[in-house]
Amino acid sequence: MRVRVALFLLLAPGPVSAAEIELPSRVDRVTVFPDAAQVTRTAVLDLPPGASTLLLRGLPAGLDPDSIRVTGVGGGALAIGAVDVRAVPGDLNPALDRDLERRLQALRDEREAVAGRVAALEVKRAAIETYAKASPEKLSPEARPLDVAQWPLAWDAIGAGLAAVNEDIRVAGVRARDLEAEIAALEGARSRPIRPGAPKRDVTVAVEAGAALKGALEVTYRIAGAAWTPAYDARLDLRDKPALELVRRAGVRQRTGEDWSDVVLQVSTVRARGGAAAPDLPPIQAQIEERPQPLARSTMAAPAPKLQAEADAVAARQVEATLESGPFQATFTVPGRVSVAGDGATKTLVLSRQAHAPALLARAVPVLDETAYLEASFVHREDAPLLPGEVAVTRDGTFVGRTRLKLTAPGETVALGFGIDDRVKVTRVPLSRREGETGWIGTARTDQREFKTTVRNLHPMPLRIIVQDRLPFSENAALTIEALRENTPPTERQVDDRRGVMGWTWDYAPGEAREIRFGYRLRWPSDKEITFEPRPVPGG
Repeated sequence: MRVRVALFLLLAPGPVSAAEIELPSRVDRVTVFPDAAQVTRTAVLDLPPGASTLLLRGLPAGLDPDSIRVTGVGGGALAIGAVDVRAVPGDLNPALDRDLERRLQALRDEREAVAGRVAALEVKRAAIETYAKASPEKLSPEARPLDVAQWPLAWDAIGAGLAAVNEDIRVAGVRARDLEAEIAALEGARSRPIRPGAPKRDVTVAVEAGAALKGALEVTYRIAGAAWTPAYDARLDLRDKPALELVRRAGVRQRTGEDWSDVVLQVSTVRARGGAAAPDLPPIQAQIEERPQPLARSTMAAPAPKLQAEADAVAARQVEATLESGPFQATFTVPGRVSVAGDGATKTLVLSRQAHAPALLARAVPVLDETAYLEASFVHREDAPLLPGEVAVTRDGTFVGRTRLKLTAPGETVALGFGIDDRVKVTRVPLSRREGETGWIGTARTDQREFKTTVRNLHPMPLRIIVQDRLPFSENAALTIEALRENTPPTERQVDDRRGVMGWTWDYAPGEAREIRFGYRLRWPSDKEITFEPRPVPGG
């Protein structure tokens, strides 16, 4: 598809040699990556026979010269030779949106006119009020007191005059406020102009035509200052048959120094500015530090030895690549034509919609919160992966919050939370706690704790419910931890590879209640104290 957009290049004055042709171009296609963009400009060719130099002026300074690629088509033989890129001073008077500026000026002129009218009305009101306060003899043309019979007419005239002028002032004030709002909105909508004098790049292309020909030239380059981020809407409808719609969105923003107006837009998961190969891993040698022996019979205090954690210098910490740049790559073409301003504002675009028949369950972690949360899961069937991003969650038309979506490959299962499920009742109560000492003269201490969790399904339909609890773990041989034999056996002994986290997953009939007994015993030396420290969730 060919895209018609406004000219971006500004023609600079100056002589042009006979062999040099200044070539206006326009942005035709843009592919946005998570950290850059690839821009394709098109230009119409009308070449004389023989060698020529095509000049494209005023391209953005942020383009990567090494990424420039030039292709062309024509009605005859056309050869493309050397491509040269050079930095040039920018325009000292960057172009603004002329229509917007004209509208702003018209609004400002009207604002001044309204302010003048308000000032005149205030003078008129002051004159009427002065007339109302005048002595009776000054109200008559003959400088005599006004006849009492004419007082009602004077009162009516003064009242009507004040009412009319007050109404005129009110209407003018409303219009003044509306004008201020319109002016502020237009000023906020202004594209951020390129800094006057900011450097640009000129590109020259050497071509040779076997004969006079007409054709087209395409110049493609990578440019910094652009990015996109994934976002999603998850809409769960339970009012009839459970249905879930997942809307994939892209938030595109750019400050490349050029406006993308009415272009064919793509978003790609490829990281355009990342390295092409994995870094070389240098060898590392471990040595035993040789500390000098203190001098014999020295009266000087020996320096305190360094702790090993302080003595071992860390050369660098390798930053792990984000999951978006893994083996999953996809490119989405946005339907229709799109304009993205160069002011850094985010433009949100819909990429795809998926309809699913979800599997429902309720999940509860009563050791932290005696509340059940509804969860819906489905298998991702699109060819492109779901990239990590924020999900706006809606249940039965009501926005219930936001969550995060992890990288999900085609064929993997997605599980999303959809808020509190008030029809699942969860309670967790302590049954007992016994502390004591064992061994010869109390050489060891013990702590035994036992809990009971009750779960009831109050839905009129069956529902799968997952309850999770945790058993502390120890990496110190002096501290032993064992589960009680009275415990209800879990259906999963290690949830998501998290040590000590176990789960009980059952299908509950309508109105059904179940109990889960869970407890553990700790034993450690009596001269020590123990603490409990939460560990980070793997991959969290």
